[in-house]
Amino acid sequence: MRTTCEILKQSKTIAVIGISSKPGRDSGNIALFLKNRGYDVVGVHPVVKDVFGIRVYQSLQEIEHEIDIVNVFRRSSAIPEIMDDVLLKKPKALWLQSGISNDEAVQPAIDAGIDVIQNSCIAIEYNLCR
Repeated sequence: MRTTCEILKQSKTIAVIGISSKPGRDSGNIALFLKNRGYDVVGVHPVVKDVFGIRVYQSLQEIEHEIDIVNVFRRSSAIPEIMDDVLLKKPKALWLQSGISNDEAVQPAIDAGIDVIQNSCIAIEYNLCR
């Protein structure tokens, strides 16, 4: 498995599952943070269409291009709900934000060769890698 710094430096595209347009929500703020650092960022949310100029898709499968990192802002118990889409999309990394982890649910991703990071803030790690 690559280090978080290697993952961030080798990635260009990030899909943020659970992105929110509500002011003050970490998911939208971190998506914008990543966009402002040069990443191609898209969101995934069943209702929201746009957050800070970031295009939002209803599902991971609707995204036409390859995704390097799937960054997740969903509760730990919801991780099994997204795993089929993650496995079909085959990102290089699955990143569960701070406070989110589910060892059993992410095991199929690990088995498929996808790097998995759990309980870690991508923005904090980005700043640490500089």
